[in-house]
Amino acid sequence: MKMKTQKERMLAGEEYCGWDEELIGDRTRSKIVVQRYNQLAVEKTEEGKALLKELMPNCGQVPHVERPFAVEFGYNIKCDENVFINHGCNFLDCAEIRIGKNVLFAPGVTISAVTHPLNALQRDAGIEYAEPVIIGDSVWVGAHAVIAQGVTIGDGAVIAAGAVVTKDVPAYTLVGGTPAKVIKEIE
Repeated sequence: MKMKTQKERMLAGEEYCGWDEELIGDRTRSKIVVQRYNQLAVEKTEEGKALLKELMPNCGQVPHVERPFAVEFGYNIKCDENVFINHGCNFLDCAEIRIGKNVLFAPGVTISAVTHPLNALQRDAGIEYAEPVIIGDSVWVGAHAVIAQGVTIGDGAVIAAGAVVTKDVPAYTLVGGTPAKVIKEIE
């Protein structure tokens, strides 16, 4: 029986070693593409779209991405049409980050599908695990919000600026705070 690679373990949602050579290679490749994108002249829109398509090949439509932008791998990001990602966003896509249509990310948003064990010896050994982040349609994520691993955000939700989202967000609600809590329902 063939043992799973660390990448296969990561993609299956199992514990894996983040220091694995294949994963380091994948991160390096994505950083090279991100660096080229971030340094590309703004008027070179077609080249920029091509770099984003290379970086995030599983997006149905290339999102509009302001610079600077950072991702862990890129290939685990899946997005629908009309997605706007503002300046300084950081998507750690060790598990799938699925983004619906008509989604707006304000500046400085972090999505972290990865986390680390509480046990220090496991962390010292490079053990990580990741859980998908799912964002519904017509969501607005405010400036400098953080969305943690395993969170699902329902359609039409609004995440207030600076919120730290650690639990699922119901559709058509406004959440805010640390940790984020429902503030009100949205009509």
